[in-house]
Amino acid sequence: MLPRPPSHLLPWRCLLLLLILALAGSSNGVSATAKAKAKAPAAAPKPAGFGYKLVSLVQRPNGGGLVGFLQVKRRTSTYGPDIPRLRLFVKHETMDRVRVQITDAEKQRWEVPYDLLPREPAPPLGATADGAHFTAGEYPGQDLVFTYGRDPFWFAVHRKSTRQPLFNTSQAPLVFKDQYLEVSTRLPGDAALYGLGENTQPGGIKLRPNDPYTLYTTDASAINLNTDLYGSHPVYVDLRNIAGRGVAHAVLLLNSNGMDVFYTGTSLTYKVIGGLLDFYFFAGPTPLAVVDQYTAMIGRPAPMPYWAFGFHQCRWGYHNLSVVEDVVENYRSAQIPLDVIWNDDDHMDARKDFTLSPVNYPRPKLLAFLDKIHARGMKYIVLIDPGINVNHTYGVYQRGMDRDIFIKLDGQPYLAQVWPGPVYFPDFINPNGASWWIDEVRRFHELVPVDGLWIDMNEASNFCTGKCTIPTTHRCPDPTSKEPWLCCLDCKNLTNTRWDEPPYKINASGKSARLGYNTIATSAVHYNGVLEYNAHSLYGFSQAIATHKGLQSIQGKRPFILTRSTFVGSGAYAAHWTGDNKGTWEDLRYSISTMLNFGIFGMPMVGSDICGFYPASPPPLEELCSRWIELGAFYPFSRDHANFASPRQELYQWQSVARSARNALGMRYRMLPYLYTLNYQAHLTGAPVARPLFFSFPDFAPCYGVSNQFLLGAGVMVSPVLEQGASSVDAVFPPGTWYNLFDTSKAVVSTGSGAAVRLPAPLNEVNVHVHQGTVLPLQRGGTISRDARATPFTLVVAFPLGAADADAEGAVYVDDDERPAMVLAEGQATYARFHAAVRGGKEVTVRSDVAMGSYSMHKGLVIEKITVLGLHGAGTDLAIQVDGADDATAVATSSPYFAAADAAQVLRQGEEDDAVEGEKRSGVTMEVGGLALPLGKSFTMTWNMRIQA
Repeated sequence: MLPRPPSHLLPWRCLLLLLILALAGSSNGVSATAKAKAKAPAAAPKPAGFGYKLVSLVQRPNGGGLVGFLQVKRRTSTYGPDIPRLRLFVKHETMDRVRVQITDAEKQRWEVPYDLLPREPAPPLGATADGAHFTAGEYPGQDLVFTYGRDPFWFAVHRKSTRQPLFNTSQAPLVFKDQYLEVSTRLPGDAALYGLGENTQPGGIKLRPNDPYTLYTTDASAINLNTDLYGSHPVYVDLRNIAGRGVAHAVLLLNSNGMDVFYTGTSLTYKVIGGLLDFYFFAGPTPLAVVDQYTAMIGRPAPMPYWAFGFHQCRWGYHNLSVVEDVVENYRSAQIPLDVIWNDDDHMDARKDFTLSPVNYPRPKLLAFLDKIHARGMKYIVLIDPGINVNHTYGVYQRGMDRDIFIKLDGQPYLAQVWPGPVYFPDFINPNGASWWIDEVRRFHELVPVDGLWIDMNEASNFCTGKCTIPTTHRCPDPTSKEPWLCCLDCKNLTNTRWDEPPYKINASGKSARLGYNTIATSAVHYNGVLEYNAHSLYGFSQAIATHKGLQSIQGKRPFILTRSTFVGSGAYAAHWTGDNKGTWEDLRYSISTMLNFGIFGMPMVGSDICGFYPASPPPLEELCSRWIELGAFYPFSRDHANFASPRQELYQWQSVARSARNALGMRYRMLPYLYTLNYQAHLTGAPVARPLFFSFPDFAPCYGVSNQFLLGAGVMVSPVLEQGASSVDAVFPPGTWYNLFDTSKAVVSTGSGAAVRLPAPLNEVNVHVHQGTVLPLQRGGTISRDARATPFTLVVAFPLGAADADAEGAVYVDDDERPAMVLAEGQATYARFHAAVRGGKEVTVRSDVAMGSYSMHKGLVIEKITVLGLHGAGTDLAIQVDGADDATAVATSSPYFAAADAAQVLRQGEEDDAVEGEKRSGVTMEVGGLALPLGKSFTMTWNMRIQA
């Protein structure tokens, strides 16, 4: 939801304009006074610090790592006094992860609380550093090696197998002050970096040298480019192509304080305003291995319910229940899939959390509506914000005050303003605050049996800045105001503490704004004396944890939570949407990079507001919405959402958009078993649902910067149209054969030259291709996921075009998604692996290996068809065995048959001149139909291919 007009950064632009006008007296923009002084040499900036020297280092017994002490070499006063003595701790925590922590040796410093992000603890300060003196120059683990210098102290990490340097701080001195930490690493110029979010990156997913990267959770709309946004994820992936082989690693600086990260292309420098330096290095060496290692440490992505992969519809401005009812029925009449209907704050009584409007959403009528949609298999989700209205007649507020759970300033609850007017912010770090929130979630669920919760504005967002009081001279909020996001409290800026005005100013809000600008004052205090200055970027994370506990405890089901503000580890509890975007072609394009970044961050359930949240000027085009649903249908989280000021943009509003939606969402609903299996794999290994191309093709350097295409899983590629008026799309195809999923007779054979292939893309069509080597599970689809998941399966087997010998693999996971845990257990879930092979261009085998098949048998799930791509000829001599028995006794099938496709259309990418040539050839698609193979039983099918004259 928007906190203020999308142009809230305009004051910065106004200042810039005034500066330009002030300098206009000179033709080159320099005043006469400045000209007179231009020849005077500028004073060299004072260095922030001169580094440290290592004075002792011991190796703790039993694999306890290294502990050392550093002494400052020369003191400076820039950004405050140096901390004179530091402690170094190094440990190979796993075979592929090493931790390097540097902190004050004498005084406990702020770090991310272990109860929020569980992890292996570092040794306590003051503990005796027992062990042998360590004099070797290297400290090796299985995959990574830590090296260091003594005077000045520096450290580096390199790969053991190749001695390739991954991180090396020897180029600049280490600086460690109370409110300013600085460390730099050298980088090779050809390294491709990804991550360091959340921000909207106009240049694509690959980090660009000299772009600003500031990390500090901020309610700045996603339309603001290269600006710190809602989440803080101080992690990056480094991918290098060495002798034709892509090798990846990742670096996490676990620190919740605000920071600027400066990337030049050959170096990367952190400037952090508090906490400690707590680095984790992940060895990879593949991108998938990196996220596996990363999420093993920060928490595996939360399992999502099956229905969450259906389509969602929301709008801020569904002013009463009848509007919502009409939306649901219009989707049904248009035969456009819809699983979940949402409310923004329209359902609330005066925008107060955990309430219902007795006029617009009367409880009896709302409950009747929910009974109706629940009977169809649909779900209902509503928004809640963290700000609790200061209102003595409001039970939620009263109970919070009774339990003393609000963040405080000068001993009193900190007063802010959000949608209901004056609010206090709950402290989720406070155990009482978390338990109070869990209880309020329970109470609300008894009022309205919602199926999930949407936690918004949790950076935290505040319409005011500083220390505020409730005015006595005017109403706040003013019920007649058309701009409720304007501050109406009486406020004064806080400038008298080093927390509100730190010595180093990060580039907050893209303009070096005060840290407390439109958020909680950074001198405010949480439970146990924790400063907001330190804990600010953890607010949404801690709220997500409490909300997850609340829903799981009352429903006994798998929770679904959508959060705007995120931190390292948030993916273990919630999904994310990319915030307040705009209905423009640029925002359509930007959404891909942000989505892919969150897969790297360990939050694979992510998507953007389809058709845009803010209205564009002119209003959203019909064509844009057509193209956006063609892309958005393949976001992991797929939701249409709009601002109250936007024209209505539900997908049925235009006939052409409805056609695009039925086409794209029709394929999504056929692919639901595949998407849900990716959800299972993400929960096990962290593997993103939507991935950059280099995740499957790390050796293919031309795809390192591709930001207008993406993969779903390992082998399905989406190549959307992102430009107005386009009827084709230029797509990069990694090596191999790629088959169009909408028309499998169309194939692209790529040699991997990197040249783009131009594909037809009429208005209502999107290009989705499956790669050779894939066995893709599909179902018939439908308009509600509950019904679609009960339909028979088709297995699409993709071989290289014309292959004589080839293999393909895939899998499907099915379960009762009501259960909180996503585990493979008898009677609760089934996991089937598929393997297909062709030998000699003739002998074909397709088989399954099933684990825990009883769940699928109970549900009656069957495979009705196998579609094979890439082979020539017709099938013959079919034989089927199920669990070792012939099909006649083990399978109740109708008449199995072979069917061949018509002539295929093949695009071949030339190897020498990058030409793309088209050809027509005999059919490359054949199917075995008329089957009824139980998904819950292992089977083997064999047949021969006969080439027809």
